[in-house]
Amino acid sequence: MHPSPLSGVYAAALTPLKPDQSFDPDGLVALLHFFAARGCHGALLLGTTGEGPSFSPRERGEVLRAGLTVRQTHAGFRLLAGTGTPSLDETIFLTKEAFDLGYDGVVVLPPYYLRKVSDDGLFAWFSEVLRRAVPAGGHFLGYHIPPVSGVPLSLDLLARLKDHFPDKFAGIKDSSAQLDEAQGLGERFGTTLAVFNGTDRLLTQAYAAHAAGSITALANLISPDLRRIWDAHQQQKTDALAQASANTARDVSEKFPPAPAFLKRLLAELHGFPTWAVKPPLMPIPDEVARRALTAWKTRGQMV
Repeated sequence: MHPSPLSGVYAAALTPLKPDQSFDPDGLVALLHFFAARGCHGALLLGTTGEGPSFSPRERGEVLRAGLTVRQTHAGFRLLAGTGTPSLDETIFLTKEAFDLGYDGVVVLPPYYLRKVSDDGLFAWFSEVLRRAVPAGGHFLGYHIPPVSGVPLSLDLLARLKDHFPDKFAGIKDSSAQLDEAQGLGERFGTTLAVFNGTDRLLTQAYAAHAAGSITALANLISPDLRRIWDAHQQQKTDALAQASANTARDVSEKFPPAPAFLKRLLAELHGFPTWAVKPPLMPIPDEVARRALTAWKTRGQMV
């Protein structure tokens, strides 16, 4: 077992929206119960899959408060909040709000509007958030997703943050989708940094490189497979069939971007959830594309 108290399988949760694009709190509660019943240890709210940057601070607070309801029936279900924005003050406000509400941790993007910045600048920015918003013992995860943010988090920056904030800077969500980066994190930090891999097809290899768990978009649909991969790792084994299933799921999803629209439509088609809206600039999947996506999904088992 990885020593991090956050270790495990997390869904990068969708944010349910009504047809008028307002937040659907009942939908979120149902979705979190769905995750808990299918093997997730917890969920990340308002990450990339949850369209977090598309919501105002007021809307984000509404989502975070609604998410707490899952603990009424699943007391041990862990909740992480995506709180990163390009604004330092807004990030501090959202991060503090998440911890004040009782969230287990936060996942924080770098300030992604200004891309050509130094590690010194990023260290100063993250240090302000850690000092002003994270309580002692709070779990702060950096969000490494350079294909989207344009701002990578270097190994040296991570080490510097860990050295200066050993009781607050807990780790990283690695959504680089690169095996060499997952392995490089393991080689540099071992189990001293909690690395949560964000790429389903890399999970077996990431666990071998000391990853603490996973936080993925496809956990909205395939969390039983991801839990089997995790459980096998806890027994120092691998589950090749579950990993192969996750690989084909990833192959299908990448053919029908963007992920929030694809996942919302397939959750409706496969599990009876409402067909939740997405926030512009995202658009819902057209019916013909949805039919092709559903067919590809249902036949993906032939690829294993």
